[in-house]
Amino acid sequence: MTENPTTRPAVVIFDVNETLTDMEPLWVRFEEIGLPPGSMATWFASVLRDGFALTAAGGYAEFAAIAADVLRGLLDPRRTDADEAVKHVLRGFTELRVHDDVPDGMRALHMSGIRLFTMTNGAAAMTEQILAREGLLDLVEARLDVSGPRVWKPGRAAYDYAVDRAGVRPDQAALVAVHPWDIDGAQRAGLIGAWLDRRGGPYPSVMSAPRVSAPDLSALADLWLDA
Repeated sequence: MTENPTTRPAVVIFDVNETLTDMEPLWVRFEEIGLPPGSMATWFASVLRDGFALTAAGGYAEFAAIAADVLRGLLDPRRTDADEAVKHVLRGFTELRVHDDVPDGMRALHMSGIRLFTMTNGAAAMTEQILAREGLLDLVEARLDVSGPRVWKPGRAAYDYAVDRAGVRPDQAALVAVHPWDIDGAQRAGLIGAWLDRRGGPYPSVMSAPRVSAPDLSALADLWLDA
């Protein structure tokens, strides 16, 4: 393990949904298909629940398939436009932007010589579209997703897969995420957990505390680059 949690890692692996991408615009699409306030939060938590449950049971399904099934379950079964409503919401992923702090933070890390990767429970192709639109694609060495190991994060095999693709030891890599479950999973796999605390906490006491935390990616980059 790295002695100092702010020691610069050789590799930074980013979670994507909510960590890099601002998912707030999806709220509008839920409203447009007639779902009440709070539906998006329920939907996203349920997608994670089902993905995690399949992993725990030794199964696997892609994010898009689970997302569509969960969304149909939130709709009135009598709706005749359910399929189109589901497509309308999921198309919103193609229009997501990154958080304001992400471009400068990623560029600072890249310019310092840190190698950047992404690892998502979603789809690498979607990550590539978003990064390309933001002018950040060339900064990221590989865009990975859980279809490789067929294990959703926080399953250990997902982190092992990302570290293997980077060609480094787990303790040479940091996993950056806003989700404590992702930080906890990464640290159990031997990585450095870097928590972006955009909402001001609290961090769950039942999970392993992050090795390093910062309010946004620019601040996190400053911590590592000043170490």
